Amino acid sequence: RCDDIKLDGETKDAKVLRASYSHAQKMRAATTYGFGRLNGLGSVEWQKSEVTGKMRGNPSVSETVSSYMISLRKKKAFIQVHGGEVSTSARAITPEILEELYHHNNKPHIKNIQPLEPRSRKRPADPNEWCGGRTRVMLYAVYIISFLCLLRFDEALKIQGHEICLIGDTAVELTLPFRKTNQNGGIKPFVLHEWRHAPHLCPVRAIAEWIALYAPTDGYLFPPMNRRDQWGDGTKPMVSTEKFLELFRHNLLDIGLDPWPYGTHSFCRGGCQFFATWQCWSLRRLCEWGGWSMEFSNLTIVKYLIGWNDDPTETRENFLNPNQKTMLRCATCGRNCACGF
Repeated sequence: RCDDIKLDGETKDAKVLRASYSHAQKMRAATTYGFGRLNGLGSVEWQKSEVTGKMRGNPSVSETVSSYMISLRKKKAFIQVHGGEVSTSARAITPEILEELYHHNNKPHIKNIQPLEPRSRKRPADPNEWCGGRTRVMLYAVYIISFLCLLRFDEALKIQGHEICLIGDTAVELTLPFRKTNQNGGIKPFVLHEWRHAPHLCPVRAIAEWIALYAPTDGYLFPPMNRRDQWGDGTKPMVSTEKFLELFRHNLLDIGLDPWPYGTHSFCRGGCQFFATWQCWSLRRLCEWGGWSMEFSNLTIVKYLIGWNDDPTETRENFLNPNQKTMLRCATCGRNCACGF
């Protein structure tokens, strides 16, 4: 996935996206762990025994693999300096996409929860019936929480029932025990209010609809769901990130979007861009809400705000077009805005 050469020795097509060097490091680390811990080969260098003549040690910790990693790092650095290969981030989800998903998932014939009936194994499965009404309600709750709280899928899927607290009738409070940027806790709560002007982005509506169906007393808020739209053991998280990504991509196909550019960071990146562009938040306010460092010397958040893989917000022809439609002026900040919020 990271090299220009396939396993059969052929050169990859220029249109095929390559993974970064950091991705190759993660793959090697996982391989080293698999051979060392799971297969009991340890961390000894892969070498031939002088006594038995057989190979011993960890194949991932070999001179050949180390030499390959060094050459791959130099090659990636050379390509980056000379303007060649560019790492690809997951495409950001936009409010327009969420609105399409909201209206599609709330169609009566799709949202209705069907009674549990026996199915014949001989009958071919309908590709449009990849999940039921309960799963769609749960999926959308995860979408909105990830989007507004700037979370990755795995962080949202591990939310437990006792971490959600109602504040009156129009707000909920979400308190996470830990996340990637705060491994030891100390995370400030996310207070989510009702958005009556934008029901497709309303966190209270999304969470309330799911709790009305599932009503968790303890355990994970999003339990595993089977293909018959029934939830399983609440002591386990919903599904793996890979399984959730598969369901999310099925949902994108429902509205006619190519699902492959979207990944686990799509909602986090989309939420950042939504608050910065549509809500006109400052970088400081955005970092404070997301729980990120406000040390502005090295901003990782810039990667979330700007990406070549994202959908363009404006066509090139309209940037300086004097006849372009007049935008709305924000009553708070005074800037012209086309978002309508």
